[in-house]
Amino acid sequence: MSSATPFARTPRVRRLPLAGVLRLGRPSDIWFKPALSVVVAVAPPNLILLALGRLDLAMYTMAGSLCALYAHHRPYAARARALAGVVLGMVAGLGVGLVAASLTGSAVVLVTVGAMVAAVQKALCDATRIGPPGHVVLTFISSASLFAPQTLAQVPGHLALALAAGAWAWLVGMAPGLFRPHGPERRATAHALNAAAAYAENRRPHASGTAHAAVQAAWQTLLSAGARSETRRALERLVVRAEVALAAPADADPHRLRAWAGELRGTGPVPRAAYDSELLGVEAELAAPARRWWRALGPLAPIAMRTALGCALAGYASLALGIGRPYWALVTAASLYQANVTLTWSRGVQRVVGNLVGVLVFAAVVPLAHLGPAALVLCCLAFNFGAEALMGRNYWLGSICVTPMALLITEFAGYQEPGRLITERVVDTLVGALVGFVAAMAVTNRRAGDRVEHALAAVERARARAARLLAEPHPAPGSMDAAHRDLAAALVDLRAGVEAASGEWWQRALPQERVVRAEQAGHRTLAATIRHHRAEGVRP
Repeated sequence: MSSATPFARTPRVRRLPLAGVLRLGRPSDIWFKPALSVVVAVAPPNLILLALGRLDLAMYTMAGSLCALYAHHRPYAARARALAGVVLGMVAGLGVGLVAASLTGSAVVLVTVGAMVAAVQKALCDATRIGPPGHVVLTFISSASLFAPQTLAQVPGHLALALAAGAWAWLVGMAPGLFRPHGPERRATAHALNAAAAYAENRRPHASGTAHAAVQAAWQTLLSAGARSETRRALERLVVRAEVALAAPADADPHRLRAWAGELRGTGPVPRAAYDSELLGVEAELAAPARRWWRALGPLAPIAMRTALGCALAGYASLALGIGRPYWALVTAASLYQANVTLTWSRGVQRVVGNLVGVLVFAAVVPLAHLGPAALVLCCLAFNFGAEALMGRNYWLGSICVTPMALLITEFAGYQEPGRLITERVVDTLVGALVGFVAAMAVTNRRAGDRVEHALAAVERARARAARLLAEPHPAPGSMDAAHRDLAAALVDLRAGVEAASGEWWQRALPQERVVRAEQAGHRTLAATIRHHRAEGVRP
């Protein structure tokens, strides 16, 4: 986020990039946690079914087990709620698919149902900000279930299997809290400190945006963590020190900030940062009513419409070509849709490249998987781990493991001819990506510009409130803390809205001068609130 650099004039039609789309990034700090969690969640149910000779039921247990992929960055109190919601959402989507499969054999109707469910899943995942892997895994399961042979009498039993596996996945996701109960909060605080240190050393616009977003994420993590223990209070003080560094980078000590971040690793004591004032604003924010996630559904309507239209047309195109698994094209289309057309294009390129390489990996591995059911299960577990270990580097790299895993899962119900599987997967990938992207261009998102206008108004309100408190000789205890965080959150939302709208297709001109002025004034006010804190008791 930068308040110093004006934006270039936004063209009405954006160029779609190729450079950098396949570039590998750094892995997440906790890349191994979702990778290990999904293996631990998937292995016991699959091995039990293997011992019982009922691997044909693995699709239903996989539905619940894959819920272990979610919410690894959330504090455990928030993670418990998020994982429970994911499990219920997964079972609900599976239930819709199984009931539809039992009531009709019309492939057109089933594809239509799958597209509608995918749109709902996309909107709910975005509105609740559930995070990776988002709606894609939910859509994969619900769409595949539409084409699973089914009767109404079988549905309750299959849903019970998914729910039982989901309960196990919930336990797997919560288990690390026994050893590091404050792990997510510590990581978020360390990230904020490191980002503030980077900005203090190199005051560039990109570093500023990264640092402000990291600090805001740390506050969101701490505010969702539950009761304020002494450890969390100490972490709050460290986040304040990161904010001080952003407000006065010339006076900050990057080495000290990084040293504090390093001490947050493991389970050692949280370093104590001098802070003489009590953080009363945190108590006020915890007592305030929570923001309702469903208010975000309205602005997401164009994205949901893109998802519904793109998935339906991709499925219909696959049916017209005579492909036996149109849900593969449907899921490919569903996986494309991001915050704007530019990001959707990038995801489409990544998906196609990853899937094409993935089918080659499948061709190399399938002889090993055909050695027996045990080999099939072990290969799927290995690809589960590889997908999550690599996905954070770039989506296409993770897709290299996701593709053979999805192909092998089809063999749980019985042997499949590899050549036919590969051909169908390649065709459905190309059809889904092409049709899905065309739908993204056809459905314009004018609300992206409205989001920028709303974000500008929110910044102006938050800045006015902070300025009013600064003018008071004795503001109410905690009010300045809360006003500071409200303004910081509004600025982060504004930057996210501008970046989303800037990558949209046929978007109206953005109010760039207003955005620059609002960011400049907002950051000046943020710095003033930090100086006020320091005058009231914060010492560098």
